[in-house]
Amino acid sequence: MSLADARELLPRAAAEGYAVPALNFHSLDMVPALVEVAEAERSPLILQASPGTIAFLGLDAIEAIVGAAARRCRVPVVLHLDHARDYKLVMGALRHGFTSVMADGSSLPFEDNVSLTAKVVEAAHAAGVAVEGELGYVPRAGDPAVGGGAGAPEGYEFTLPEQAEEFVARTGVDSLAVAVGTVHGLYRQAPRLDLERLAAIRARVPIPLVLHGGSGVPAEMLRAAIARGVAKVNFATELKHAWTGALRTALAGDRETDPRRLLAPALKALQEEAARKIRLCGSRGRA
Repeated sequence: MSLADARELLPRAAAEGYAVPALNFHSLDMVPALVEVAEAERSPLILQASPGTIAFLGLDAIEAIVGAAARRCRVPVVLHLDHARDYKLVMGALRHGFTSVMADGSSLPFEDNVSLTAKVVEAAHAAGVAVEGELGYVPRAGDPAVGGGAGAPEGYEFTLPEQAEEFVARTGVDSLAVAVGTVHGLYRQAPRLDLERLAAIRARVPIPLVLHGGSGVPAEMLRAAIARGVAKVNFATELKHAWTGALRTALAGDRETDPRRLLAPALKALQEEAARKIRLCGSRGRA
């Protein structure tokens, strides 16, 4: 089938109490492997490309490989631009078949975030493409001030429910990424999500919510977030670790020189981790 529209998948997920897994890919070989496991699990899937991945692979190659994989697939697949801070990059993604884009103005002052996001919404909606905004700042786990999402480390800006309501009304975004205690990357200590804050945001915001930094969040905590309106959960770090760990083992094991054979265990490990994320989100059998 053709690439899917996130504006159809996420509201259904929010209404039915599950989340669509949003899995970042970092090389082209990951794309068909992730689509294959989504089909096996009968789960909708969001494939995410970050600005770094786009710089590495190129928009043309991403459009070709993801489009081909989606056409062969019998479950809905969204191609999403993750963490776009550059308006020109958004325009490039729209020209290359992306069916969802993220306007990331989370590090900007509120008014500047509103301005950037509304500008992206205007262009993307004209092209029939969904837009994810972000309010509040989710840092990386490697940042010196960040202690793993527990409490409120310096530099962490939690999403304010009243501001979220205003942001959604003024920008017209289709989904909203919120800062409630997660970080990007691996946690140095167990995260504690602010579930009360999440529920308060959900009470004020009529659109699906997005949780960034899903890698490493305990299952019971993630399920509690999904029950409070999170309809999209982003995973990247644990997928990378599964892929690279298996590849290192393969490279150390023998003198194999065929890249296809060396990549086979890496892709298997990736698929196993992706299947765990699908089941954790409750999206298995939802396609």
